[in-house]
Amino acid sequence: MTSRLYVGNLAYSTTDEGLRNFFAAAGEVKSAEIVLERGSGRSKGFGFVEMATDEGAQNAINTLNGKLLDQRPIRIDFAKPKEERPRSVGGYVQERANRHNSGGGNRGNARGNRDRRDSDRGRDRDRDRRRDDYDDF
Repeated sequence: MTSRLYVGNLAYSTTDEGLRNFFAAAGEVKSAEIVLERGSGRSKGFGFVEMATDEGAQNAINTLNGKLLDQRPIRIDFAKPKEERPRSVGGYVQERANRHNSGGGNRGNARGNRDRRDSDRGRDRDRDRRRDDYDDF
C-alpha cells in the first residue's frame, strides 16, 4: 500500500498550505502539493498529499473523501505510480517528432500530397479491375 494520495476537484484558490491543514485532521502529513500549469502557474485543480503512514492515508480516504474544501467536494484516492513518459524533443513527443519528420499524413507538404495521390491512383486502379471482373458475366 502507498501513503501517497491523489486529491481531485480542488478549487483553483486552494493552496498547498490549505491542503496540508485539511489533511492534518486525518493524520501526520509529510507533504502536500497542488499541481500547477507550466505557463501560467495556475492550479490544474488536483494535487497530491503524502501521509506519514499507510494507516493515515487510509483514514484520510475514509474520513475526508467527498468533504468540502474551499466550497468544493474533493475526491481522494491512492495515487498511481508515475509512468515513464516519452522523451520530448523541442516541444514534440519523440514519437510525434518522428512522424512529423517522415512526411506522412495530411500536412500539405509535397511528400504527403504525393503519397495521397499515389494511394488515390491505386484505389482507382483496383476499382477498375473489379469492374472488369464483373464484365465477364
